[in-house]
Amino acid sequence: MELPALEDLPLKKGQRALVRVDLNVPLRDGVVEDDLRITTALPTINWLREHGAVVVVAGHLGRPKGVVDPQDSMAPVAARLRELLDCDVQLAPAVYGPRVEPLIASSSPGDVVLLENLRFESGETENDPAFALNLSELGDVYVNEAFGASHREHASIVGPPPILPHAGGRLLHREVEVLSKLLADDVGRPFVAVLGGAKVSDKLGVIEALLDRCDKVLIGGAMAFTFLLAMRTRVGDSLVQPELVEECNRLLDTGRVEIPTDFVIAQDISPDAETRTVNRVSIPDRWKGLDIGPETAGSYADIVTDAKTVLWNGPMGMFELAPFAAGTRTVADAVAASRAFTVVGGGDSAAAIREFGLADQVDHVSTGGGASLEFIEQGDLPGLRALRAPSRRD
Repeated sequence: MELPALEDLPLKKGQRALVRVDLNVPLRDGVVEDDLRITTALPTINWLREHGAVVVVAGHLGRPKGVVDPQDSMAPVAARLRELLDCDVQLAPAVYGPRVEPLIASSSPGDVVLLENLRFESGETENDPAFALNLSELGDVYVNEAFGASHREHASIVGPPPILPHAGGRLLHREVEVLSKLLADDVGRPFVAVLGGAKVSDKLGVIEALLDRCDKVLIGGAMAFTFLLAMRTRVGDSLVQPELVEECNRLLDTGRVEIPTDFVIAQDISPDAETRTVNRVSIPDRWKGLDIGPETAGSYADIVTDAKTVLWNGPMGMFELAPFAAGTRTVADAVAASRAFTVVGGGDSAAAIREFGLADQVDHVSTGGGASLEFIEQGDLPGLRALRAPSRRD
């Protein structure tokens, strides 16, 4: 996929570079808890600063739905960005308008200004052309460094490229390059996908797409119980989507979808819950499956070990709680130890592999869970299509 790069920008010293970054980071007590999405954007921000741009960073945090909410302010992100860049980062008091424009106009080459939360404006998620124009007026060039948001047709993603000279950032190019390898005809085989998560509905499309390419798809997480329901197996109080039983049966009929053979179950979801390990046909009423069992974890680890290409997206259970973390940990260890080309597809699986200290032992950890899955499913994203089109100023 040919996408314009930073070097293609008609950038002159002192010009404003509007950079869309995926800044939707987790916070705890008003402090950034995981800064992966910030640190991965630093090469692009620093390149622009080194080339004399005034860097205007735009991003969102949470879901304020067009209402200004101090709890969703970008202030914690600005504080972390200051630490990482070791320079002043001015937080604009709004997204655009007369309180923002003078701040940017008074900035010098190499300065960084962070706009307030894009989703404080309803025009962002509504893809309002007027909002996109107002935002674009803050830059002379536009850079999309928000791969994790590029599956959304939001104003800051698809609005500026038709207006401003544009490019993809370093991270966005890397994400597209790596994920494209999974779609290539010469992908290393066996190609194994490990998919977890809560709902089959969230992964149905990507499972179908992967079955055209993968040798095996290993299912974990709560979505495994809808597959069990399709096999007419009792699932206790486990999370299921009965309306998708027919779809699960069709996927099972391919013979390449594997589901767990045992589970760790509990009646309560808590750090000190009483747990049992049971065969998949033995989940009693009032108990729910919260992790794959040791037999399944070992089997999945063996399959991953023998693979040449591995995609992992989604935890095997509620790994945030110690009683239900073993399955995810076993899979993470196997992915990290594998000699395969390994890709961890964002979201909770990326958080898990970082929490386990294994991120530097895989080939790529994606910053975009939903975006990476949609790219694999569709082969393209709205944000990428926008970058491939010319702007009015080209």
